Amino acid sequence: MVTSLLFLLASAVHVSSDTVFDVTKYGARADGVTDFRQALLKAWGEACSSSVASTIVIPGGTYALGQTVIEGPCTAPINFIVKGTLRAPVEANRFKPGKGWISFQRIDNFSLSGGGVFDGEGTTVWGRHCPVQDYCIELPINLRFDFITNGMVKDITSKDSKQFHMNVMGCKNLTFYNVAISAPGNSINTDGIHIGRSSGINITDSKIQTGDDCISIGDGSQQINIERVTCGPGHGISIGSLGKYKNEGPVVGIRVKNCTLTNTDNGVRVKTYPASEQGSASEMHFEDIVMDNVSYPIIIDQEYCPHNQCNLKSPSRVKLSNASFRNIKGTTSTQVAIKLICSQGVPCQQVELSDVDLKYNGEEGPAISQCKNVKPTLLGVQLPRTCA
Repeated sequence: MVTSLLFLLASAVHVSSDTVFDVTKYGARADGVTDFRQALLKAWGEACSSSVASTIVIPGGTYALGQTVIEGPCTAPINFIVKGTLRAPVEANRFKPGKGWISFQRIDNFSLSGGGVFDGEGTTVWGRHCPVQDYCIELPINLRFDFITNGMVKDITSKDSKQFHMNVMGCKNLTFYNVAISAPGNSINTDGIHIGRSSGINITDSKIQTGDDCISIGDGSQQINIERVTCGPGHGISIGSLGKYKNEGPVVGIRVKNCTLTNTDNGVRVKTYPASEQGSASEMHFEDIVMDNVSYPIIIDQEYCPHNQCNLKSPSRVKLSNASFRNIKGTTSTQVAIKLICSQGVPCQQVELSDVDLKYNGEEGPAISQCKNVKPTLLGVQLPRTCA
């Protein structure tokens, strides 16, 4: 993986002039009005078929771009450099349901970089196009990465997506570095980065401000590393929700380290539905996390029931094991700082809390914990006392 990524980065800089494909040479106009989709796809077709490493360049300026699928496989490594601002159509009816605004699919040895901005123009549709409580399949995700292998996404900004900002599905060895995601705290269903059925995904040195989970990790995700990410506003960093569908893949090997959460509605959490399908999540480790005025900083919730539309009488059948919360410090905006609500049917196993120091200064009194169907191992500082 490291060798492939180094090659991608090197090729993005050291590339001969005859392997650079500038979209303006194919008719793209930086007027913010003219859709340059056809120019982009023509440049992509030639770059993708190149027998040597090639580079797509979108120069500085503002470009209008409709719904676009950028698809491989390509013959050689390929770099996609965006220096300008790309703007999505404002009208939701200009998108096919269930698709992204820009989709990168089935590409090996791929990089996306350049310092550019992907503006989803979502402000007119949040909470208006679909019921607030529903995942809105009719609205596009800003950037979809489907079945990308050995890739790097760095130095880009996703702004005001109509729905999720970035969706990662079926990818292997894909790194996000120095990515910025920006949407207001009241934007509906605008998860920062959602990962599903992927392995070897790294998210590092990035800043996420949005109206839903900063990072959400779905079923089938394995060996996910999240480090030096700042989150807030948003709903925290989440594993799940799990257990809603049949045949969900196991979640294994999630590591969240050296992250800071500020003014988020949740901290780090694992959530599964009650009355769920069978599933599992294991080897989940949260370490060196700073909480700044965060609601419910540490959460395991196996009775997750958004909008009270669940059967709480039947326990979750998602088995959680080998989860740790180490060196979690800061302030909580809710008196309940630690919430470990595990399943009665398959109680959590091997849960560890070590050096937890969370302060609450509200009128109700000091911070407290809530526990159910779990006997955690407690090490070091315990503020508040957990499961006492």
